Amino acid sequence: MSNDAFIYDAIRTPRGKGKPSGGLYEVKPIDLVTNLLEEMKARHNLDTTQVEDVILATGEPVNEQGQNIAKTALVYSSWDDVTVGAQLHRYCAGGLDAVNTVAMKIMSGMESMGAAGGVESMSRLGIGASGAAAGDAWVAMKSYGISQGLGADLQAKLDGFTREDVDRYACQSQARAAHARDNGYFDRSLVPVKDLNGVTVLDHDELIRPTTVEGLANLNPSFTMFNDFGHGDFLKFKYPQVERVECIHTPGNSSGVVDGAALVLLGNRQAGADQDLTPRARVVSCALTGTEPTIMLAGPGPATQKALKKAGMSVGDIDLFELNEAFASVVLRFQQQMGVEDGRINVNGGAIAMGHPIGATGAMILGTVLDELERRDLNTAVVTLCAGGGIGIATIIERV
Repeated sequence: MSNDAFIYDAIRTPRGKGKPSGGLYEVKPIDLVTNLLEEMKARHNLDTTQVEDVILATGEPVNEQGQNIAKTALVYSSWDDVTVGAQLHRYCAGGLDAVNTVAMKIMSGMESMGAAGGVESMSRLGIGASGAAAGDAWVAMKSYGISQGLGADLQAKLDGFTREDVDRYACQSQARAAHARDNGYFDRSLVPVKDLNGVTVLDHDELIRPTTVEGLANLNPSFTMFNDFGHGDFLKFKYPQVERVECIHTPGNSSGVVDGAALVLLGNRQAGADQDLTPRARVVSCALTGTEPTIMLAGPGPATQKALKKAGMSVGDIDLFELNEAFASVVLRFQQQMGVEDGRINVNGGAIAMGHPIGATGAMILGTVLDELERRDLNTAVVTLCAGGGIGIATIIERV
């Protein structure tokens, strides 16, 4: 079809530890974005006058990441002034939602080519830097709002997952990520971050580390304080059958705090042909849905089911699944709910091993699974994430 949305490339920065000791701490968010804009232009000899819009997501749209960082980065870069930009916020789903938004504009016929992705500097702008409407005590009480980590513990409790279950999954994520890194599986998409003098600042994901189930078992739970701080009381109104949540998620089986950015180039077939670009994949369908907002992490399954229904497909038609590892219980629930075995999901590890740069993650993992489809000569993949407030998002792609 003339209005199919094709993915022409997907690139990302390495993920740097989201703390002052991290490799990207000295790099401003706008420079993370500009590194990718310049790389996308250079590797394809891209005529940027033909790229109509760039939509970027960020989880903390304030200060260095505020006031439409997408357009500011375009002006700061060597791209042509004709390209406009927009900033998007849909919590952890933002990076993939930006891609979906550009894809839908192309599929509607309103635009021919655009780029999308996200950026997050968690070392320079920590979680909560932009404030939150849900931070108001009355709003939290009325909406039964709790810590997302405690939501993950509640989900594990309701689904019957144990500490050993989530630690075992986390260990698998680390092993798979290390194997993928050591064998160059990330090399096509990963763009080293360079400073203004062209000196490489970071060229690898910093969080991947040797891990054992026994070692993970020694870590203390991360969210006990929220259980004791009144959040547990909210749960008694929403889930009276749960007397107390056992806190089992730790820094070892939860997503890591990191810095990073990602950029995806999309267009219709004619726009790509005009620039001698070869399409790598087609966006088949995309879906958003809302689920129970207290747990807030249960969206990937329903969103994936919605995307599959739109595409006229079933779980068996999908070769690979890429689900953001916000917490181990998120993946375990998805596998249980959807009947997806270990060999088809997060085959190169995920955010537990490499980190979750909030606004960028959705676009990052889309690139990761596209690379893996090509490496294995497979055809179809689902990319899906949970997000705050119970949001679920999913996108189905098919290799061209």
